[in-house]
Amino acid sequence: MRSPTLSRRVFLKGSGGVLAGTLAFTAGPIALLAPSRSWAMPLDTLSTRQGDVLLGVAKQMFPHPGLEDAVYAHVVKSLDRKSAKGAMLGILHDGIVELDRSAGGDWLALNDAARLEHLAPLAGTPFFETIRGDAVVSLYDNPLAFAHFGYQGAEGDGGYLTKGFNDLNWLPDPPQPQGGYLPFEEPTA
Repeated sequence: MRSPTLSRRVFLKGSGGVLAGTLAFTAGPIALLAPSRSWAMPLDTLSTRQGDVLLGVAKQMFPHPGLEDAVYAHVVKSLDRKSAKGAMLGILHDGIVELDRSAGGDWLALNDAARLEHLAPLAGTPFFETIRGDAVVSLYDNPLAFAHFGYQGAEGDGGYLTKGFNDLNWLPDPPQPQGGYLPFEEPTA
């Protein structure tokens, strides 16, 4: 019995696209977390071009100078996962077609300012709102974004109560807390 040969190209064609890139900043906080400078993210539903366009749209919607494309790729991966079922794939497909049509063929070929000119009129459309709504969570709830912005992440179930955010030591005569002192606190006055 012969087994069919499966080339890399056939595999990629049949399994969706791939987002790939290289870290632009080799000395940044993201580079310190990454195992290598090159990255790749397989897509199950979207094509490579659709992924590239959505990555560009996410960068236009949430521009952060110096934020690596590898972080924006998490937005595309989230959209790809959600596109597997429901009407989202059609919404994204139609929006990408509209962007290309308004750009005269290839929205990705435009510079950043021109891309924004063609994206801005789509604000409020299902395409725009789908990406915006997903990106707010998938972009900013990401440890790589935390590293870029210097956010240390959530403190867990204990929250920030014991982290000094309720300290009033900076006042000359700090009032007693309304709920009383925490077990580890002592009145200073």
